[in-house]
Amino acid sequence: MPEPDICVVMNAGSGKGEDAERVRAAFAALDVPVHLELVEDGSRLTATARQAIERGFGTVVAAGGDGTICAVAAAMAGSGKRMGILPLGTFNYFARSLLLPQELEPAVEVVCAGRTAPIRVATVNDQLFLNNASLGVYPAILETREEIYRRWGRSRALAYWSVLKVLARMGRPLKLRVRAGGEERLVRSPLVFVVNNAFQLEQMNLDGADRIAAGDLVVFIAPNTGRLGMFRNAAALALGYASVDQNYLMMSGPHVEIDLPQGRRRIWHVARDGERERMVPPFDLKAIEGAIEVTVPEHWDRDVR
Repeated sequence: MPEPDICVVMNAGSGKGEDAERVRAAFAALDVPVHLELVEDGSRLTATARQAIERGFGTVVAAGGDGTICAVAAAMAGSGKRMGILPLGTFNYFARSLLLPQELEPAVEVVCAGRTAPIRVATVNDQLFLNNASLGVYPAILETREEIYRRWGRSRALAYWSVLKVLARMGRPLKLRVRAGGEERLVRSPLVFVVNNAFQLEQMNLDGADRIAAGDLVVFIAPNTGRLGMFRNAAALALGYASVDQNYLMMSGPHVEIDLPQGRRRIWHVARDGERERMVPPFDLKAIEGAIEVTVPEHWDRDVR
């Protein structure tokens, strides 16, 4: 058998324990040689993908959820190599936005077919994200969600429960200056959510897909309504009846700046595609067209995802 040209970078914490063997079996069924890197430490995903590029693999595949895919994409951007996706996460917004199969074996077939499309990414302070980035209560929700996942396992119901748990103990809102599309707002808000994925907006019944199609990032700012109002707005988002001005403020632009008008420069938690990290403001967010080449199904015919 020839040397593999495909390297699968798999997050050992995503999916089920037997998924690694299923991945090997799916490629073997197509007589396609593959090299599998099973990564136990999620902080090593980007470095592992970079090593795969340096070793000469033509296609590097991210196997995991949106956080894993984001980490691998950070290595792939500008590399000239193909990126494949095997969706093994909870929500899989990025894979679903590309109309990729959610079952493992058909997703492997898409990778092996080799058809690619240039896909837009975004950055916050030069750190890549694919779907969304956020400040405020959402990073705390992610921390709580991981605690719940470790104890009870992964499911969408538990993900939503983590939202309610954090909102119940929500602290003071953030005081921020937000600039986008030539507009500036001074706001007090418990949550600022910046989106780069039209599909995710459609799934949440939120406005702004047309702005993403125009090349913008879309910024949602939750109004400062206290705990009861936050519960009400969260329910509106979850049930798909949220509306501009009533449940959130919306801004958009290809370049978004978020700063603290009081000039404080302490470290903040920022969430990128479901993963928390620490950053120092101001926060500079940009959309970057065609930064990665991703394998897509034959019926993919969209200019925006």
